Amino acid sequence: MGWRVLIQLRVGTRCLVCGCICAVWRWGSDDTQIEGTIVAPDEPKDWDPKSMRSWLSFYNLTKALFQGNGVIDGSGQKWWAASCKKNKSNPCKGAPSAVTIDSSSAIRVKGLTFQNSQQMNFVIARSNSVRVMDVKVSSPEDSPNTDGIHITDSTNVVLQNCKIGTGDDCISIVNGSSSIKMKNIYCGPGHGISIGSLGKDNSTGIVEKGGSGYVRAVRYQDVRMDDVSNPIIIDQFYCDSPKTCQNQTSAVEISQIMYRNISGTSKSEKAMKFACSDTVPCTRIILNDINLQRSDGTVETFCNSAAGIGYGYIQPSAECLSSSDKDKIIIEKEEEEEEIGQSSTEHLIHTDL
Repeated sequence: MGWRVLIQLRVGTRCLVCGCICAVWRWGSDDTQIEGTIVAPDEPKDWDPKSMRSWLSFYNLTKALFQGNGVIDGSGQKWWAASCKKNKSNPCKGAPSAVTIDSSSAIRVKGLTFQNSQQMNFVIARSNSVRVMDVKVSSPEDSPNTDGIHITDSTNVVLQNCKIGTGDDCISIVNGSSSIKMKNIYCGPGHGISIGSLGKDNSTGIVEKGGSGYVRAVRYQDVRMDDVSNPIIIDQFYCDSPKTCQNQTSAVEISQIMYRNISGTSKSEKAMKFACSDTVPCTRIILNDINLQRSDGTVETFCNSAAGIGYGYIQPSAECLSSSDKDKIIIEKEEEEEEIGQSSTEHLIHTDL
């Protein structure tokens, strides 16, 4: 039968856990109920040097449920203070991710709170069929690299009814991921819902609905912005390194990206930015019903090597996008797919912030 791991904490219980790497080869339909608080050691120098990048890690799970009103607290304050992003005189070192689900399938996570992670709060890696519901993630706005939910090399992931506030991406999606759906997501503070960094150090990155590589068939729909620094942005020149990034002739190919029914306010003048590579331009960008304003000034759209089309009300104007007949064909295809999606109650077709 293999072996199982069961964690049960009652309301008001606080449990100090130094580290856990759990491998479950076969899992029936057992539940992991967490109602108390799981706390990580707060001193980095006391951490096991063999597991500096992970705290609570679960591998090879099948049909597992993690649920409850419990809290998983990474005690990350000293890790953040030692980060080179907080102080450039500090050496750049990795820090643990609080919870990782790896190489697993048919996983449900419901109702838990992740807070003050040393680095990433919750990681879904190399997994299939994962549903995350009613989860809260909380880390301070100035905490470095504390992504809320990080998805890598995974498929068929649904995130629903989650409230996320972090010092980095609320949700980050990176290499090898497809069929990611989100609905009713509140993000703030944080850097939004991000796809990247892909193709880092000339690696190959792939993200698809359903360096080099590609990002394609992505839809952001029904999103409300509230004084956001970069409401809509594609940046193939993005550099997340303490050192100066070298200009590269290669880039991740970006195509079939739709923004539909996006409204609200922008903190910056460039409410929409499409900074694409001259050698690998962005193609088939679709804008539909965009209304972004600025309380203390005007807004504009920046384009570089970006092709696409806008229809419906578009504010600010996106005339800098070059268009083609292929873009019109994509619009017709998207509308057909939406009609099909509306006929199925299980098909999540929009992302709310």
